[in-house]
This record gives sequence, structure tokens and C-alpha cells, in this order.
Amino acid sequence: MIVFSDIYKIREHRWRDPALSWGLVPTMGYLHEGHLSLVRRARRENDRVGVSIFLNPIQFNNPQDLQTYPVDIERDLDLLQQEQVDLVWTPSPEIMYPEEFQTYVNVERVTQPLEGEKRPGHFQGVTTVVAKLFNVFQPHRAYFGQKDAQQLIAIKKMARDLNFNVEIVPCSIVREEDGLAMSSRNKNLSPAARKQAICLYGALNAAKQAVAAGETNANSLRKIMTDIIEGADRARIDYVSVSNSDTLQELDALTGQALLSLAVYFDDVRLIDNMIVN
Repeated sequence: MIVFSDIYKIREHRWRDPALSWGLVPTMGYLHEGHLSLVRRARRENDRVGVSIFLNPIQFNNPQDLQTYPVDIERDLDLLQQEQVDLVWTPSPEIMYPEEFQTYVNVERVTQPLEGEKRPGHFQGVTTVVAKLFNVFQPHRAYFGQKDAQQLIAIKKMARDLNFNVEIVPCSIVREEDGLAMSSRNKNLSPAARKQAICLYGALNAAKQAVAAGETNANSLRKIMTDIIEGADRARIDYVSVSNSDTLQELDALTGQALLSLAVYFDDVRLIDNMIVN
């Protein structure tokens, strides 16, 4: 496994054999089984696998969230070595955003609700850094987890609108045994909050079961999820959503595929989760 910080070294190594296919897994570090599942899929589907580790400051609208985000680069590199990753890019903020940097990528409508409303500027930071990753690596395929559903939709839209020559590959959410979606932020949960956080998966499942039983009223589904989450005394709801799975506009009634999504604080740790229902 080769690790570089400099852009020119990444490009030089990536194009050493132009005939080989490359898969890219973008990460912010503090890797868990969810990230590694993306790496394994990229390994199955490509000749070479690249991973980026970059804690992207411009996608954090809350400085405290950035400061508390867990970091352990040596641990991350050990895990990637075990997965036989070929190339890892670990740029510094100065490399990614040099002095006088002033160019940003903005995907509009699909980034406005949900996370976009609650975290102003977040998606501009996400799409800008991902566009830079695509430009540097020029992968054939890039792998993203469904847990960040709105991010996945925005990146697919960006790639399509700007004609990036890359296939965006969505990958299923990886969960702990009790159903909690794997996240680097889970490390920051207290034992009591960690125990209660499984209510997110419980709420989503309850709404999914209601849909399977014939419920189509979106407000009823929102209430089912809200009631379950409010039963956890450490939980504070940021949003509970039932939206169109493509446009992310809130629904009154389900007529096809819908995205159930949640953002909830447990003490000071904000977690998101989602589930697609038909």
C-alpha cells in the first residue's frame, strides 16, 4: 500500500498503468466496518483501489463538531493495509484549499431540505471536496454509503450535471448487531446514549412495518417515528422526514418509493439514519 499527500504523486501513481480500472472510496477517517465494506466492494469490482482520508473542514458548519470528530490516522492506515488497498491519499487542508482558494461546487434543489436546512454550507463543502477527489484520482467508480442518503443523491446529481466520467456506486448501510447504523461519531456516545440510540433503527422499522401494513399517510409515519424517539430521554429530534426518494421533497402521502430519514441528538452527538420504503 502506498500513501501520499501530494497531488502530483497520486496522479503519477494512478496513471502508471492506464489500462487498469480504479475504484475510489472517499472517507474522513476514523474508519469502521461500513467504510471497509465499501473498500471490499471496490476491490471486487476494480483492478486497483484508492482511498482518501481527509477531514474536510469546509463541510462542518459547527466548529465544535469538527473539533470533536475522532481522528486516528495510524489505525486507519493499518486497517486499509489489511484490506490490501493500493493507494491512499492523505492531503492536508493547505493542499486541498491553498491560499486564495475561492471556487466551490453547489448542487441546488436536492441539497436545500433536511441536512441542507439544518447545516448551512454543508453540502457545498461536500460537493466541492468530492469534485476535487474525482479530479485528482479520476476513478472509474466511486463508492458511497446509503447512510448519508442526501449526500449520495447530491453527488450523483453533481456527477451527472458536470459530466464526471465516473460511476457512482451506492452501498447498503452497515449496522451494529443491535441495528445502530455504523458511524465514526458513535465513538462519542456515552454508554447511556449509545444504549438509547438504537431507537433510531426502531423508529424506522416501525414506520416500515406500518407501510407494509398499508399505511400511506406521511404524517402518520412521522408520528410513529417521533413517538418512539421521544421515548428516549437523551434524544432530541432535529428532524423526522418522509420524503420523495429522488427530490427529497416532503410527502403528504406515499405513492411510490419514499425515504424515511432522521437526525437526532443524543446529548451532544448528532446521528442520522434512513430507510427506503415502497
